[in-house]
Amino acid sequence: MLAIIETGGKQYRVSPKTKLHIEKIAGESGSEVVFDKVLLAGERENVEIGTPYLNAKVHGKIVSQGRDDKKIVFRYHSKTRYRKKKGHRQTFTEVEIIGMEK
Repeated sequence: MLAIIETGGKQYRVSPKTKLHIEKIAGESGSEVVFDKVLLAGERENVEIGTPYLNAKVHGKIVSQGRDDKKIVFRYHSKTRYRKKKGHRQTFTEVEIIGMEK
């Protein structure tokens, strides 16, 4: 079974036993999370498309909370001595999809 869910302003294609990094959500490692914004769900010929969402739920388990690698943001204007260096580390939640229900 395949589904497309929306969380953190992004869309993800998921199926059971899929692990994915999403925007940080509250919860401890090992706790269950339910995604109710399901845009598409189904298998092969039995595909349902929501307008905008379906009455389906996707269940997942939080594996870990963490922070990504540092991204460097460097601004530079030539001939004006303008230089700014800034770093950013985005927080994420790693989720494993357990199952889906319609």
